[in-house]
Amino acid sequence: MTDELELVRGGDNPFRDVGLPEPDTKLMKADLAAEIMGVLRERNITGAQAAKLTGVQEADISRIRNAQLNRFTIDRLVTILNHLDRGVQVHITVKSGAAGHPASALEAE
Repeated sequence: MTDELELVRGGDNPFRDVGLPEPDTKLMKADLAAEIMGVLRERNITGAQAAKLTGVQEADISRIRNAQLNRFTIDRLVTILNHLDRGVQVHITVKSGAAGHPASALEAE
């Protein structure tokens, strides 16, 4: 097979790159969920233990671990991180993009 593949560079938001609605919200939720999963992994916390610590259902912890984030608001994910003793700071940088959408960066302490 001699077909050449074209290299396509993505932007800073993969959700925008594939044309999904509300890409900035999806990216922020994904960043928050990744931080939650990192804390759970770092502390070797089970789903049941995480549910007890955070006050959410074990099924919700499972949804976060499986990146099924449509049921979560950004606020709810931040609250879960707070219950895991992680503070969240949001730094917003407004820049014009091809579609005119602002970009934001998220950093967890």
